[in-house]
Amino acid sequence: MWSDPIADMLTRIRNAVRVRRKQVTIPSSKLKVGIARVLLEEGYISGYDVVADTKQGILRVDLKYGPRGEDIIHRIRRESKAGCRVYRKVGNLPRVLDGLGISIVSTPKGVLSDRSCREMNVSGELLCTVH
Repeated sequence: MWSDPIADMLTRIRNAVRVRRKQVTIPSSKLKVGIARVLLEEGYISGYDVVADTKQGILRVDLKYGPRGEDIIHRIRRESKAGCRVYRKVGNLPRVLDGLGISIVSTPKGVLSDRSCREMNVSGELLCTVH
């Protein structure tokens, strides 16, 4: 049993990128699927799908690399932790590398990137940053 399943997901992605895997499997949940959807929309992964099994399902994430094999995801970091939740208003959302990276935020309208949060003017829990 994990104390923080989101941190487990991010660690699995981070480790898979380091060893140049094409795909990583993660136990599925709605929040994890939302994070994968944002990563796909922002171009950090090439795809994902949810495979049904006898338990909760498996989220299969297809990792993406550059044309010469360079990493697309250089750093993926958990911001809000189980012991210290981080909530940000729209004006206080961090601009990762001055807009070259993204922040992933859990809002009442679903899991969104920081760009989408600014467009929709919603705030929420800052889950992680990616660049």
